Amino acid sequence: MRHGYEIVARNWRCPTGELDVVARRGDVLVFCEVKARATAGFDGPAAAVDHRKQRRVRAVAAAWLTAHRPGAVEIRFDVAAVTGGRIVVIEAAF
Repeated sequence: MRHGYEIVARNWRCPTGELDVVARRGDVLVFCEVKARATAGFDGPAAAVDHRKQRRVRAVAAAWLTAHRPGAVEIRFDVAAVTGGRIVVIEAAF
């Protein structure tokens, strides 16, 4: 709900995998991968969203779109990097 987004789904699962957050603002549908780490070591939590993880998130997003048929929307993939109590959202991360 923050910044005008409506949370559509949390922890949505299918045989392909799981989506952490699906949010919508107007005609934009956002699939957000959340990664958390206690410290920023090893390039921080966002670095954990490598090409393999991105492919998996895209595949699960396709399954979600097939199951929910949201109509004509723009799709975006974000990453929410949580380090300690700090959250940084990287819009259009991949």
